[in-house]
Amino acid sequence: MDAWKVEDLGETELWTIDLEPRRNALSRAVLRGLAELGARAASRRELRAVVITGAGDRAFCAGADLKERASMSDEEVHAFHRELREGLRGLEQSPKVTIAAINGAALGGGLELALACDLRLCTPGAELGLPEVSLGIIPGGGACARLPRLVGLARAKELVLTGRRVAAAEALALGLVNRIAAPGRLREEALALAAEVARNAPISLRQAKRALDGGFHLPLEEALDLENRMYQDCLGTRDRVEALRAFAEKRRPRFTGE
Repeated sequence: MDAWKVEDLGETELWTIDLEPRRNALSRAVLRGLAELGARAASRRELRAVVITGAGDRAFCAGADLKERASMSDEEVHAFHRELREGLRGLEQSPKVTIAAINGAALGGGLELALACDLRLCTPGAELGLPEVSLGIIPGGGACARLPRLVGLARAKELVLTGRRVAAAEALALGLVNRIAAPGRLREEALALAAEVARNAPISLRQAKRALDGGFHLPLEEALDLENRMYQDCLGTRDRVEALRAFAEKRRPRFTGE
């Protein structure tokens, strides 16, 4: 995982794409590392939230590594694209809550990486966009599917078909990001948001994600049924009993993910 720097903060981890000279571009090494980190995170019961960011202050992730891409055969390009789609889908389906801390440009595959996360914060100087149509392709890492679900079809079409970039304030107004961090405080605010998440019961977080993601486009009755199934799975957990006991004892619950 040479392309990534990982900080273990207990209930939270901070994953940083550590390729600042290349604007943290999506390379094969980045995708391999993302898959490895995701698999390891899923097996860590004590881990509840992950913050993903890029090294430096110029770019969260400026998209595909075009120098690497230029040396690929057609077969290698197809393999890279498949690995990108699988990696971002794996991130989206992670049982952990994922937060993108967008510390600069998030373009192309970089924005698609952020879209695959549950929550997004950015710096006041961040720039987000999907320039693929200007390069003779289209977004292929899931943006054409995820972006309309986030901002609506008409706005998604505008962003994809023009390829234009948006600044932080517009990204917030569109719903592309949840928050804009105060200047110089992206790391602190992202980790504070992760801590808000991490204080909650791990099984509840996982089941809530499944109910939200799985039910979003279902007919209402089916979505309600899915929510109920996810709710029922929480009832028999030790964490639920611990929460009730902690409430009675007026203390913070000590969740174990059981």
